[in-house]
Amino acid sequence: MARIYLGRETTDLGAERRVVVKHILPVFADSSELSRLLIDEAKLAARLSHGNVVQVYDLGREEGTLYIAMEYVEGFDLSALLKTCSKRKVPLPVEFSLLIVTETLRALDYAHRKKDDEGNLIGLVHRDVSPSNVLVAFDGQIKICDFGIARAIGLEGELPDAAIQGKAGYMSPEAAAGKSVDARSDLFAVGVILWELLAGRRFYKREGGKPPTLEQVKKVVVPPLPVRDLPQESELHALVLRALAVDPEKRYPRAKEMLRDLEAYVAQSGLFASSLKLGEWLTENFGAEIVELRRVREAASHDVDAEGASVDTSEAALDSLSGTAAPLAQEAETAAVAPPAPPEWMRPPAQLPEVPGAPDRNKKLFLIVLGIVVLIVIMLQFMQP
Repeated sequence: MARIYLGRETTDLGAERRVVVKHILPVFADSSELSRLLIDEAKLAARLSHGNVVQVYDLGREEGTLYIAMEYVEGFDLSALLKTCSKRKVPLPVEFSLLIVTETLRALDYAHRKKDDEGNLIGLVHRDVSPSNVLVAFDGQIKICDFGIARAIGLEGELPDAAIQGKAGYMSPEAAAGKSVDARSDLFAVGVILWELLAGRRFYKREGGKPPTLEQVKKVVVPPLPVRDLPQESELHALVLRALAVDPEKRYPRAKEMLRDLEAYVAQSGLFASSLKLGEWLTENFGAEIVELRRVREAASHDVDAEGASVDTSEAALDSLSGTAAPLAQEAETAAVAPPAPPEWMRPPAQLPEVPGAPDRNKKLFLIVLGIVVLIVIMLQFMQP
C-alpha cells in the first residue's frame, strides 16, 4: 500500500538530517480513499510531539504522489530485535522487556489524552500496536510509530477495505468483530506484547507460525503464562490478564492506569532498567550488527547527490506499510527529500552595496585614532615624576 524510503534532508544552509519518507505505491496512486488515509495519518500524527512517538516533519506531493517525511530512528523494531535475539540465542532480559512495554504505554497514554485546539479529546486510537511498530533505538530509546490506520473517533466515512486495520495476532476481539474500538483496544495489544515477552513465544499457536484467523481472535482464550520465578510474579500475571480481558469493560480503562500498575510492580520487584542500560546491552550483544547496519545506511545516504535521486519503482523495491524504521534484515531504498524553503529569519541577509570611497575613509580614520593614542602615551611619560 505504501513504500518506505531512507532519505537525507538538506537545508539551503547545509544542515542535514536523515529522514524516513512514506508514500503511496504507484499502483494505488489513483485511489482517493488511500490518499485520504495517508493525509489523515499525517494530520493526526503531526499533532503528536512526545519523546516516545516518532515525529512527523512534513506532508506534501512530489510529481503527484503523496508523501510523509518523518523522524528516522536508527535501531531495531521489536519484531526484528526478538528475531535477532532468537538467532543469536541471546535472551532479552525481563527488565528490558518491562522497560519497552512501559515506554510504549507512556506513548499511548500521551496519544490517547491528546486534545484539539478547543481542548476537546481527539479520541485517537492507534489500532495497530504490534512489535513491528515499537522501535528500539540503538541508544535504548523506545518510540512508537505508524499511526497509518489510526483515526480520531468521529471522522466521517469508513476506512477503505485495502487498508490493513491491525495485524491479527495483536487485534482485540472487538476489532476482529468489526465493532467500534477505543483506547482499550490498544491496551489489549500491549497485553499481547507483554505476554509474548514474558512467555518467550507467540500468543497464538498455529502450525507453521501462521497468524491467527479473525474467528480465532474473536473467541480468544488467554493461555496461562509460564512460571519463571520472578519477584511478585502473581501480581505481574494479574496485570497481564487484566489487559487481555475479552470484555473491554474489564480491562484497564486507560493507558495511565496500566502504566501506573506496571511501574509499581517494577519498583516492588527491583526489575529496574533504563534506556542507557538497554543501549549498552544492545551494543554489547549486537555490536557487529549495529556497526554493519550503520555502514550500509551511511553508504546509501551518501549515494544521494545534492540534486536528489530518482525513485526506484521496481517490483523488488516494493515494501509494505509496516513501520517507519528500516528493519535490520531489509534495507530501505534511498531517496532524497526536497527541503522546505527556510523561514525569513534563517535566510542570509542580502549583500549590502559598496559605498564609493569607504575603504579610504576607514584608513584615514584609523590613522587619526592611532595618532591620538601616541600623543596620549607621550604626555603620560612627561607627567611622570
